[in-house]
Amino acid sequence: MVIVSRLDRYVFRQLFVALIAVTGGLVALIWLTQSLRFVELVVNRGLSFMVFLQLTGLLIPGFVAVILPITCFVVVQFVYQRLAGDRELTVMRAAGLSPFALARPALAVTLIAIMVGYALNLWIVPASMTRFREFQFEIRNRIAAFLLQEGVFTPISDDLVVYIRTRDTNGLLRGILVDDARDPHHRATILAETGRLIDGPNGPRVLLVNGSRQEIDNQTGRLNVLTFRENTVDLAQPDKGETTRLRDMGEMSVSELLNPVPGTFFERDIPRMRVEAAKRLSEPLSTLSYVMVALVAVLTGTFRRHGGILRPFVAIMAVVGLVALGLALNSVAVRQNELIPLLWVRAVLPAIACAAWLFLPTLAPGPKVDANLAGSR
Repeated sequence: MVIVSRLDRYVFRQLFVALIAVTGGLVALIWLTQSLRFVELVVNRGLSFMVFLQLTGLLIPGFVAVILPITCFVVVQFVYQRLAGDRELTVMRAAGLSPFALARPALAVTLIAIMVGYALNLWIVPASMTRFREFQFEIRNRIAAFLLQEGVFTPISDDLVVYIRTRDTNGLLRGILVDDARDPHHRATILAETGRLIDGPNGPRVLLVNGSRQEIDNQTGRLNVLTFRENTVDLAQPDKGETTRLRDMGEMSVSELLNPVPGTFFERDIPRMRVEAAKRLSEPLSTLSYVMVALVAVLTGTFRRHGGILRPFVAIMAVVGLVALGLALNSVAVRQNELIPLLWVRAVLPAIACAAWLFLPTLAPGPKVDANLAGSR
């Protein structure tokens, strides 16, 4: 019993560390490729790097939820294949460990991954997506509050440029220049000693104090100068901005997807919302199916001294087929909600079939002869 416990810990530690490393590496790679979409905000719009990290970091829980079942399969396949190649599985079998005892560490890691998957799908990902959409909406519609940098000509839009000389810690702006060409017939250059960003009904405004508005008269060509004590300039883009934000399905909880509040969705989206709810509830269970495919590939069949690629290749193709089947079922179930139970069948049935294949022969009555050991003699 002590030997089994130590072996369990030994294999479990390798699986768990490898799972964290592989998942972290793939998440970092996906984050790097997906965050390139927002680099333009840093390069051309002057968005600070910290805000960029905060915005794109909110996407990471969604990445983890998607790749965690795949990385579980990869890690179990790799670690057990290495144990088999180093003859460690042969030694464990010779010590009397059954296939279930050999699979126990992988099943423990899988159980942890399933719980993490449910936590991500049911709570963490919807919350992070809500914050991401709100943050993105705020940047898009209240962009001046993020983009105004000291000593930089900041293009708020194609026809509106703002420059500030300094920005105090209390939010006071000094040395302000605004080039406003939103009205092609009345292009104006506005100068002000100080100013402050304030909220307006359509977005941010800048309150200017002690300045002048300079404008060329298109008819006479004369420069008209208007001095003011206080003036406000709207920095929002009414033609592109939105005063309200519609929620995405990724932000809704499962209960909201299954029982949507009237007025917060389009009628045509109800089938898609039902599929999304079923996907969140069933997808973590597919982790067990993928892991069981890997265990069947490694723990069944005869032992070969020089290894083999057939069983790992078949396992990989089986998981690829299950992933492709899941994508196809998601698409078809949106059009025909009657097929939603097939999402659960795809997630659970492979695990049941593989468990029966791997574990039932050892439970059958009669003498038990380990085919793997027999093949190695």
